[in-house]
Amino acid sequence: MDEDAGAGGAFDAFTFTATWRDYLPIALSNLALTIVTLGIYRFWAKARERRYLWSHTRFVDDTLEWTGTGKEMFLGFLVAMVILIPVLLFIQFGAQAMAMRGMLGLAFTLLLASYAILLYLYGVARFRGLRYRLSRSWWHGVRGGSDESGLRYGVSHFWKTLVGSVVVALLVPWSMTRLWNERWSGMSFGDRTFECNVTTSGLMGRWIMVMLCPIAGALIAVILAAAMYNGDPGRTFVVTAITFFTIYGLMALAGIGYYAAFLQAAIGDLRLGRVCFHFDADSMDWLKLFLGNIALVIGTLGIGIAFVGYRNWSFFIHHLGASGEIDELHQSTTHVPRDAEGLLDAFDFGAV
Repeated sequence: MDEDAGAGGAFDAFTFTATWRDYLPIALSNLALTIVTLGIYRFWAKARERRYLWSHTRFVDDTLEWTGTGKEMFLGFLVAMVILIPVLLFIQFGAQAMAMRGMLGLAFTLLLASYAILLYLYGVARFRGLRYRLSRSWWHGVRGGSDESGLRYGVSHFWKTLVGSVVVALLVPWSMTRLWNERWSGMSFGDRTFECNVTTSGLMGRWIMVMLCPIAGALIAVILAAAMYNGDPGRTFVVTAITFFTIYGLMALAGIGYYAAFLQAAIGDLRLGRVCFHFDADSMDWLKLFLGNIALVIGTLGIGIAFVGYRNWSFFIHHLGASGEIDELHQSTTHVPRDAEGLLDAFDFGAV
């Protein structure tokens, strides 16, 4: 197919037609069944939620379709737990038992190896989770996917994450942008491969602000504490609380600003053929979303958590755009994975 977007100009490519009233029965029944089954139904709940959200998301002239099932996600999770449980048990109990028997060196070495394995597996999970979602997302009878296993990406995720953490974590933007490029460049939709080459331009300054927040927060807290301190030792708790909330409050605000800038840059550099994507949510938009989700959950005594996925997806689609021309798409020939998002679910990483 070949859809003209108007000489490369921007157009409202994505629309979301769902309403919270229509979604209400799905949200409440998903929550109730998840509670009754002690969390087991959450895989079927996720599949049901995605079928609804995808079917009410329109790209240009057709809606999306989700074909994933709760069964395949549940089985994938069980397989992932077989891999993770031995590592987690050693971290929780094995290392301590070895240390108590005097094998400190071996225990420390194996503990580091266990955390290295988890970091590697998390990278594999990120890649395979995206691969699975694309393979189950259809548009105009065409699906996405990838022929890569994600094992090589796991190695890249491991060392780039470690490098990004050195020098007081100043290289985090570098590792995030490189991994984003690598992850999406391994994906395709139909017979077209995604392209992305986002850089750290415009991101380093925001990240440095995040790193400076503890210093700035501590200075502000000291000034405020000095102004209110009258020699009463009983106010130590108040001074500590001011310091804590000031530092973490500033870090949260700066972190939201960095995350908003990162997604604008990352999605803005994503291309599929001649289609270019963009994302216009700024820091204030993200802050409103987060505060709204918190207020919803607290205000409904937890029931509102069933609507968080709906709100996040609606937010994402409303701020997502595209421009350019859609070339003729042929069906993907990539392997259809059967491992679902099991490993990613085991790490409890959100879909959006």
